[in-house]
Amino acid sequence: MNDVSKNSGTPITSETLKSLGRYDFPDPQVIDPEGVGIVAMGGDLAPETLISAYAQGLFPWFNEGEPIAWWCPEPRCVIIPSDYQPSKSLRRQAKRERWQLTLNQAFDEVIHACSLPRSNGLPEGEHTWIHEEMIDAYTELQAHGFAHSVEVWNSEGQLIGGLYGLKIGNIYFGESMFHRASNASKLAFWGLMHLCQQSGVALVDCQLPNAHLMSLGAITMPRAQFLAQLDTLISGRSTLWRPNSHQPLATAMLNTSKPWQANR
Repeated sequence: MNDVSKNSGTPITSETLKSLGRYDFPDPQVIDPEGVGIVAMGGDLAPETLISAYAQGLFPWFNEGEPIAWWCPEPRCVIIPSDYQPSKSLRRQAKRERWQLTLNQAFDEVIHACSLPRSNGLPEGEHTWIHEEMIDAYTELQAHGFAHSVEVWNSEGQLIGGLYGLKIGNIYFGESMFHRASNASKLAFWGLMHLCQQSGVALVDCQLPNAHLMSLGAITMPRAQFLAQLDTLISGRSTLWRPNSHQPLATAMLNTSKPWQANR
């Protein structure tokens, strides 16, 4: 992916990011004026294609064995990290537990955990829309420095929750989260909110609204408004997130203003 793949923190124009890959994605406002959400079909999941798509407000969402579908929903579900407020019960749990958060220490484990069925009626062994093609694509993005995971570990060193997504400039595109212990994913999300604020990430894209996201403080934004500010966000400069860029974080520290400590 040439020098863009290094995600070096050097400002990159939105046009550079949009022009990556070999596909011309349509303007969501033109191709989908009624706001159905799906704006294109086909293509591939190469790193260049994905970065170009996200830079234009699109993301892939399709079942295994189906053509790749590219979405840009109306409205868009987002959260502003500086507006996030954890519940009192979550604050108490963070103080009580002897858990730790890490950044980019177990991306493969997190994305595979996110792919497993939950309480959604899927048969045992059936995966979610995060199937092997998607896992391979985002794992490659992680190797290029664009995809990132936040992990939660219990006192025995077991992975009990986490989330993953993409960071481009000053926006984080959230993809999925999971938990194996009560509220572990919420603690990962709280850790992400802190990390975004400390790094200069101004907006987190949650894609589609649901009750869980709204309970965390997400809001809906008109698609046109989201797309209008996207160029500025993706071209912005923010602190790099590398596998060893930040120290492990005790959940009790989430109650402080700037808990993530950078490795020097």
